[in-house]
Amino acid sequence: MQTPAPPREPLQTPRAAGVAGIVFALLLAAAMVLIRLGIPQGADAVSDQAVDPTRRSAVRAALALVPFAGICFLWFAGAVRAHVGEGEDRFLATVFLGSGLIFTAMMFGGAAAAAAVLDTAHPAGTSPSRPTWDFGQHLAYTLLIGYAMRMAAVFASSTSVIGHRLGIMPRWLTVLGLLVALVLLFVSPSVPWAELVFPAWSLLLSVHIVVVSFRRAAAAPVA
Repeated sequence: MQTPAPPREPLQTPRAAGVAGIVFALLLAAAMVLIRLGIPQGADAVSDQAVDPTRRSAVRAALALVPFAGICFLWFAGAVRAHVGEGEDRFLATVFLGSGLIFTAMMFGGAAAAAAVLDTAHPAGTSPSRPTWDFGQHLAYTLLIGYAMRMAAVFASSTSVIGHRLGIMPRWLTVLGLLVALVLLFVSPSVPWAELVFPAWSLLLSVHIVVVSFRRAAAAPVA
């Protein structure tokens, strides 16, 4: 008779998942800064000036960072769920996961659409026309800074509520997350640079998760 195989231990969340949140925050902040530098007047600005190559390069650099920021965000969301554990509320967990996925999809979609406009709507080696450039910058700005930030607000608020109910996040971090959600919902559309509060909050949360994971590893008994 064959002896039964010993039960497998559950997979442990890699510490790199928490570090990915730090990388995500830095990449997203860099992309937002480049978008703001490339489109300083915002999506509603109308200019008759020629397209500045420096501004166009800033937008291209921002779009190049978005895919890597999205990949790191998925790892970051996984690290947050692992930090929450089995006690998460199904309703809030659905809102948390759905807002995170929609946020990532909007970042990818906005970056891809804007890059396609800038790359294919004019002959190679030449600058895009004024209408093409206006359409590309409006599309990138609206999706990346506008709609995606609304989903980021839902993600921050649901994460903060879960952290507060389960007592797994410091009170100051949960309050800060709710304030970030309010800023992203009501302030960021009209106040330049206000959207940077989301990567700042994500950075603080990632650092907290990494610190807690190292403390747990240090306190775990040695087999």
